[in-house]
This record gives sequence, structure tokens and C-alpha cells, in this order.
Amino acid sequence: MRIHRLRPVSAPPSAFAGFRFPPDVIVLAVRWYLRFGLSYRDVVELLAERGVEVDHVTIYRWVQRFTPLPPRRRDPLARR
Repeated sequence: MRIHRLRPVSAPPSAFAGFRFPPDVIVLAVRWYLRFGLSYRDVVELLAERGVEVDHVTIYRWVQRFTPLPPRRRDPLARR
């Protein structure tokens, strides 16, 4: 009779793995930028008021990486 041991299932890697800042900070910065139409430097100022030092280019990279692309519309008259 053989005893089978279950292997622990590892969680899928987080989309935020390897980033210096916690996911909460990244999500908050991207949300502020998208929701309120702020500039990257405005978001940097808001984060600085909360004790988080980050560069405006970092905010840009977060927005590029974590903003989902809008779905493509299918135009019935478009070439196929």
C-alpha cells in the first residue's frame, strides 16, 4: 500500500512581484492618475505628502504596465 503525500500548491506569482513598493502604493498611484487626470508629477507630490518618495518616471512605468488595454472594437466595415 502506497501513501501519497499532497504537494503544497504554490500561489501564482503576483503581478507586483519584484517591485520595490508595496502593491497598495502602486495601485493607489495608478488609480489617482487615471481617475483624476493628474500629471505624473502631481501623483508624486501626493505620495510625498504620505511619506512615499517615488520618481515621476516610475509612476509612468506603473501606469503603462498595470493599465489594461481597452478591448478592440470590431468594425463591420473594416478589412478582414
